[in-house]
Amino acid sequence: MDLGIAGRTAIVCASSRGLGKGCAFELAKAGCTLVVNGRDKTALEETAHEIEAGTGTKVIPVTADVGTREGQAKILSAVPQVDILVNNNGGPPYRDFRQVDREAQLAGLINNMVSPIELIQAVIDKMVERRFGRIVNITSGSIKAPIAGLDLSSGARLGLTGFLAGVARSVAHANVTINFLLPGSFDTRRLNDGLVKAAEAQGVGIDKIRAEEEAAIPAKRFGTPREFGKACAFLCSAHAGYITGQNLLIDGGAYPGVM
Repeated sequence: MDLGIAGRTAIVCASSRGLGKGCAFELAKAGCTLVVNGRDKTALEETAHEIEAGTGTKVIPVTADVGTREGQAKILSAVPQVDILVNNNGGPPYRDFRQVDREAQLAGLINNMVSPIELIQAVIDKMVERRFGRIVNITSGSIKAPIAGLDLSSGARLGLTGFLAGVARSVAHANVTINFLLPGSFDTRRLNDGLVKAAEAQGVGIDKIRAEEEAAIPAKRFGTPREFGKACAFLCSAHAGYITGQNLLIDGGAYPGVM
């Protein structure tokens, strides 16, 4: 399917690896001029070269911390306009809520709620003027099915969802959409790190932990960043103008509810 966004300019935050990279690759395949971002310059440049080689699309790597105003300014200044914005950032680590002090709470809110809102504030009016804009926020399946130990991540991302719910409706008339992707278990470095820790804690091999985790998912596997990226690219497409304010859960059927 031609997504109808060739020539559009897209920014994908935290896209040097994992789900962000999957989204970046698919938007590049669709013909977007692409800004990729991360804090690890080496990893980011490798990703930029990989995407360019695989798609033939121009990729602009910007090494910056999207959680800071300075980092946001650097990312936004890389291109003259932004047609597509994919908000993404790493979440707080697993931690008992009793150990989450005030400093950690504020950092979690800045990284997973405040920063995405600030980026949207910076680009949305121009999107409205041009009568095209696609904003996708990568949150988490944990906002529908909270996970103990990820309380700060769930709370901040749910706050972002609630904040933007009304904003999405206010700009829909201008062909500007705001949607949310809620990943479940995807085969990323973050997931693998969690499997390693679980294996060490239980004194078993990582293959055993991986098999148990996959068996608990109705699809019987972890998702891949590339298939996640394809869902993101569709929400950013010219065909998705009637979809806004929605939360798309991508978890292989793990969530047991009907809504």
